[in-house]
Amino acid sequence: MVNRAMMKSFCRTSVAVLTAAAIAVSSSLPALAAERGRSISLLRDAEAEALITDYTRPLLKAAGLGAATVEVKLVNDDTFNAFVADSRHIFVNAGAIIDSTTPNELIGVLAHEIGHLAANHLSQLRAEIRRMQILSALAVIGGVAAGAAGGGGAAAGALATGGLQFGQRGLLMYARENETAADQLALKYLAATGQSAKGMLDTFKRFADQQMFMSAHIDPYIQSHPLAADRIAMIEEQARKSKFFDKPDDPALKARHDLVRAKFAAFTRNAQSVMRLYPPSDTSLAADYARAIVAYRFADPKSALARLDALIKRSPGDAYFWELKGQIMLETGDPRGAIAPLRKAVSLAPNAGLIRVMLGQALVGTGDGKLTDEAIAALTKGIGDDPDQPLGYRQLAIAYARKNNIPLADLASAQGSFAAGDIDTAKKYAIRAQEKLKTGSPAWLRADDIITYKASK
Repeated sequence: MVNRAMMKSFCRTSVAVLTAAAIAVSSSLPALAAERGRSISLLRDAEAEALITDYTRPLLKAAGLGAATVEVKLVNDDTFNAFVADSRHIFVNAGAIIDSTTPNELIGVLAHEIGHLAANHLSQLRAEIRRMQILSALAVIGGVAAGAAGGGGAAAGALATGGLQFGQRGLLMYARENETAADQLALKYLAATGQSAKGMLDTFKRFADQQMFMSAHIDPYIQSHPLAADRIAMIEEQARKSKFFDKPDDPALKARHDLVRAKFAAFTRNAQSVMRLYPPSDTSLAADYARAIVAYRFADPKSALARLDALIKRSPGDAYFWELKGQIMLETGDPRGAIAPLRKAVSLAPNAGLIRVMLGQALVGTGDGKLTDEAIAALTKGIGDDPDQPLGYRQLAIAYARKNNIPLADLASAQGSFAAGDIDTAKKYAIRAQEKLKTGSPAWLRADDIITYKASK
């Protein structure tokens, strides 16, 4: 006989199993796993972020979404994947950038994820998960009740298992519908922005090749995505109807894409892998970029700087070559030497907050009091353009302390801790700053925002 306490425990376990299964059902769900204890390692890179912003801006406009309200985050993961986590963020794996041989391939993936955002699939799927949890729990309770009423253990187990399968299949069917809808929206946005869907089609064909060896054994009712062959057939039929199907990528965009691919490969993969991608026979700008980064990563900064100087000679207007030169000098103990290339990078990319903060860091790193005001200006502007930079706030705190402006130093420390997610430390610094700031001033109000912050549950 099953007592009530055991029944409640079994139901809770069953719902947890269902929820865990649901977490993996869609490209719009990986961040739910992070909410349940897994972490996502993010990358920051001004060059890649600028490129992907240029990719997404017209698509977001076509979808009726504000470009200023949607952010793309880069994930330190070598697999080909992209996903949405809420109504404001698209996550793109480094592997998706490296393995996209053309801009159009990555743009197609981004268009699909924007389709998820525009259709509000994530919140709808979460609501469906809650609904299915309830239905499955009721089915489980029915199975347990049948056993308690004399239906037998086998009958009760079958009913309980059936309830879980019902819930899982229902969610997977819902996810498949969302994926198909996102594909159709992606095709719509690509056509509206005058872009080809060929890259999207090529990407799905690649996935089909990976799936082919197991397709004979796949039950389509337990897949989170439509079977690749079905998906490709729909995409290809619609894509070929577009007058833009054979439209090539813009050469300037392709050149930028190649450089970002090379940078990410060189920074995230081992030297042998990078050299296979960019052998000595490849004399392209992207290949030389990759080799310069590999030289820096593997303890040959002098060679890296020489390679960068050659790159700058070939393309003197590229802000990111100057940025990397400054970064190498800063990180190898020459902050004063880093200032000139970083100033040049800022002049070429004036809205790149990451680069301004690095310039501020170099200025602070010299220890030269004559450069403190310039450091404060660079850091303040850099953080204003890109607030998600704990390092920038910490460098600003150092600069203010050198000016003996302790209240603003404490406020900057509070903001840095807050940006890093250390709320308790942030509040301590904010309280200390507020005590010495003029009541009601902008700085006092910023401190007050941190002091009164309450994390959402």
